[in-house]
Amino acid sequence: MSILENIIGHINDFLWSYVLIIVLIGLGLFFTIRTRFVQFINFPEMLRVIFDKRSIDASGKKGTSSFQAFAISAASRVGTGNLAGVASAIALGGPGAVFWMWIIALLGAASGFVESTLAQVYKVPDKNQYRGGPAYYMEKGLNKRWLGIVFAITITFTYGLVFNSVQSNTISLAFEGQFAVDSYIMAIVLLLLTAAVIFGGLKSIANVSQVIVPIMAILYLAIAFYIVLLNIGLVPEMLSLILANAFGLKEVAGGTFGAAIMMGIKRGLFSNEAGMGSAPNAAATAEVSHPVKQGLIQAFGVFFDTLLICSATGFIVITAGGYEGSQLDGIQITQNAFTQHIGDWAGIFVAIAIFLFAYSSILGNYYYGESNIGYIKNSPGWLFVYRVAVLAMVAFGALASFDFVWALADLTMGIMALINLYAITKLYKVVHRALQDYRTQRKAGKDPVFTRDSLDDATGVEFWQPGQVKGRD
Repeated sequence: MSILENIIGHINDFLWSYVLIIVLIGLGLFFTIRTRFVQFINFPEMLRVIFDKRSIDASGKKGTSSFQAFAISAASRVGTGNLAGVASAIALGGPGAVFWMWIIALLGAASGFVESTLAQVYKVPDKNQYRGGPAYYMEKGLNKRWLGIVFAITITFTYGLVFNSVQSNTISLAFEGQFAVDSYIMAIVLLLLTAAVIFGGLKSIANVSQVIVPIMAILYLAIAFYIVLLNIGLVPEMLSLILANAFGLKEVAGGTFGAAIMMGIKRGLFSNEAGMGSAPNAAATAEVSHPVKQGLIQAFGVFFDTLLICSATGFIVITAGGYEGSQLDGIQITQNAFTQHIGDWAGIFVAIAIFLFAYSSILGNYYYGESNIGYIKNSPGWLFVYRVAVLAMVAFGALASFDFVWALADLTMGIMALINLYAITKLYKVVHRALQDYRTQRKAGKDPVFTRDSLDDATGVEFWQPGQVKGRD
């Protein structure tokens, strides 16, 4: 295993140091400027449309609601990246890693808007729901089904298998450290709980996610902000430390400047998934009257994840101290920080919180794979094999080493992001036209309704026929 870890580590160093940092920041800037800063200018609109009344197409099909689609993607976003990932980024890259998480979220929200808007434009009806995502817009928008298949295989492996092993690994570490629960017992428990939901289908995932995600996020944020208030006098010093570490001469001289950037962007992308090609799979399932609505909602999800939840964790870990040179693994650093701030009971809270965060992520991750299995071939047999493989990786993750599962996750998500970013850059003109149409209708005081005729080239757009979508009553 150590030889394999070393090989993956060397590949990751090259991929993240010389390729992905430039691509992620560069394209984030490109989309931000070309959309005229959509993630900032249209922020109030994000809050309006997230609870927008569902629109129903003329055939009577109903997809998930905008909020349910947001909850599915948030279920995948809000997980170990927010608690374990942030802590490990600070331990390895210093407090400056938090700053670079903010940067990748602020710029990445534009990438998230673009990919999720495309998912809506190119979605296809499927029984009583919709399917879509990068594989679909690669085939229908770029006319490259082969690339769609490559992406579908990549995301199925990355999310359904690798990322789910990361989630179960973090749960196992948290419970082993707090309750001395044997990792084999935790593997069995997670396997059974996951099987109970994934064999229930998309609706059960949406129903579980939309209950778990808001409750766990509110509870975690409430306690996190309480800790920040207890240490309010340290906040200016902490912010100064974050900024100094992000750009400081000391860090440049000591060689940790690059580590701050790389760890911040790595863990920021793992957490908010902006531009990676995962959230569009959930965005495509929503029943909305205009693709831009769901693009705005998914951009809001990036802010929700990184600027709120990741920041709260970062503040707590930094103000607690003791992260430099720590022998603890990710989630255990967070548990230790909570315990220092508010007592031993906090370690129990974090263990329970990470269980809820990570378990909901497993459900969201699973759906991404299911959707893409259906894209490659609509086969009950292959779907069953995939479900068994998911359960096997959930169990494997609970037993594997922390370093190995995270290294594998860094590699697969990097490859996935590069494929998706290529596609959404090539298809940006479609998003640009849709956004123009949306802003024109809003300026006229209308609740925007989209038709394929709004595009300069509607080739590959199966849905959005004139008269097919009804707006709000």
